[in-house]
Amino acid sequence: MTAEATPGAGALADLRVVEMGQLLAGPFCAQLLGDFGAEVIKLESPGTGDPMRQWGREQSNGASLWWPVVARNKKSVTCNLRDPEGQRLARELIAQADIVIENFRPGTMERWGLGYDRLREGNPELIMVRVTGYGQTGPYAPRAGYGSIGEAMGGIRYTTGDSGHRPARTGISIGDSLAAVFATIGTLAAVHHREKTGQGQVVDSAIYEAVLAMMESLLPEYALTGYQRERTGSVLPNVAPSNVYPTADGEMVLIAANQDTVFARLTELMDRPELAVDERYRSHTARGARMTELDDLISAWTAGHDAEPLLAKLHEGGVPAGRIYTARDMFADPHFAAREAIVRVAHPELGELPMQNVFPKLSVTPGRVRHAGPALGEHNAAVYGELLGLDADQLAKLAETGVI
Repeated sequence: MTAEATPGAGALADLRVVEMGQLLAGPFCAQLLGDFGAEVIKLESPGTGDPMRQWGREQSNGASLWWPVVARNKKSVTCNLRDPEGQRLARELIAQADIVIENFRPGTMERWGLGYDRLREGNPELIMVRVTGYGQTGPYAPRAGYGSIGEAMGGIRYTTGDSGHRPARTGISIGDSLAAVFATIGTLAAVHHREKTGQGQVVDSAIYEAVLAMMESLLPEYALTGYQRERTGSVLPNVAPSNVYPTADGEMVLIAANQDTVFARLTELMDRPELAVDERYRSHTARGARMTELDDLISAWTAGHDAEPLLAKLHEGGVPAGRIYTARDMFADPHFAAREAIVRVAHPELGELPMQNVFPKLSVTPGRVRHAGPALGEHNAAVYGELLGLDADQLAKLAETGVI
């Protein structure tokens, strides 16, 4: 599927967003809004732009492969926010916007004359989305806060990894991404409130709180029982069987058969139906208490089968199971293809660029990837000309003085 071939403007096509800040948390929030049709105008520093233009483990011909994804569906406008003239341009743009997103350290926007009180003077319905490490208030608010610190403070780092090893990273920037998702939820709630009242507001999304929100029953477990969740690797404590098991061809298969009826179906496939009525394994509590020995029994069985026939057998028998996917598996999987989970987008330098599609899917107003991340300042003339009425000479002068 080619993104440009998908019709429809998107559910948020009537919203204009001005995105400020850089890296991931704020920009990912803007990406999500843009995915569903919002016009996103991204303000970047002249000459350098967002550091995400250079970030990423792998590059193609010196070009970031992360930037085309996080900046998709956006317009790039250069604006020196440290210059009074740049601040004036930003205020004029925001005066015509529904939403402004920023992820600077608290107080930065205020120093630039871009605090919410100042901005709402010319736009009382404005929604300001502020994504930071610790939030806008509290004793830690002034601190520099990266996603990794929020992950540590919110609890996910302590509980990620294997017992006996140092806390592990999940492999993606989960703290930043969660803060962006919660910021997006808050933004949509604020838009809904504004539609009813005409009143804008501030959405305050802190990375550590976004992580904390995902920590299930960690807090009451400790407060009421003294139990501290620890790192448990690939298993969920006292829930069995639910683990990664080996196969004869060296693949890894995850089997989740912890419910009584599902466990009984698994034992039938194993030709060990007696295990389902054995007092040691017949109940959820009993299986949890004997997790290790049960995993050993299942591993001995799975190790005698190649992955594909094993999975076919498990699926046919109604036992939840699947591979541990890599990118290669995703590209080859027919389910990914049938649901268009991966979209291919035209890129002027990289050619046809695959990336994850827009989720979730809406039946009437689906989102879509209209284009990949833009070149730095690509939309200066269009945005400044159409919204602020600046002509070519005025734009040239602003460029010469380093304002844009």
